Amino acid sequence: CVILDVQAACQDATVTQELLKEGFHRDLLVKVELGVVGEDAGGCAVAARTHLPPGIYVDPYELASLQQHNLTKAALIPDVINVEAPEYLATDLLVLLYMEPDPRCSRCFRAALPVHGRYHQPAEESEKALVVLKSPEVLVCCCDNRLSAECWKPTEVEAPCSGKNVSPCQWYSVTHKPAYEELILQVPVGLRQHSSLVCVVTLLATVLCSSLILAAVCKYGHFS
Repeated sequence: CVILDVQAACQDATVTQELLKEGFHRDLLVKVELGVVGEDAGGCAVAARTHLPPGIYVDPYELASLQQHNLTKAALIPDVINVEAPEYLATDLLVLLYMEPDPRCSRCFRAALPVHGRYHQPAEESEKALVVLKSPEVLVCCCDNRLSAECWKPTEVEAPCSGKNVSPCQWYSVTHKPAYEELILQVPVGLRQHSSLVCVVTLLATVLCSSLILAAVCKYGHFS
């Protein structure tokens, strides 16, 4: 897996991103350690606002299934996504990923989100397309207003404090130094010089399968 660390300017709040698994279907694991809230972050809701470029997406149907079983909590913007669109016809996506407390650390939170790579146009040389994931923005909502004004600022996010609440709350974003680190997702792509071979093999497979279906219909079909 690939790891991204971002050190915040105030008391070393840290964001870590990891891409798990290989190929088109991955898990994005996000970890947050808050140093600006105090020794204990109990009572605070934490979320990561992640920007996904066109080369990667979240399946809304898969996400709905996971949320039904309380395996993850997230909001998609926009919430209507064309999962069949290739990379060059897709648009950006914003994900608000609600995080769960880490039992091993009183100031730590984590969450995982399944993401999928889109098909890219065939390349000339490289068999890998690079999709760049920038570090997420950390959002916090604390019930007792104990966030430091020097480290956190109000943000315009119309979203509830958790995946279950309906009414929106006041989110605060961590102020940190600009982060230049990036998480790179490598997506397999085809080569242009293989296009003729792919077309021939696809045509032969189509003819063979159509012939087998036609033969089965003629042999076992009942015609009046």
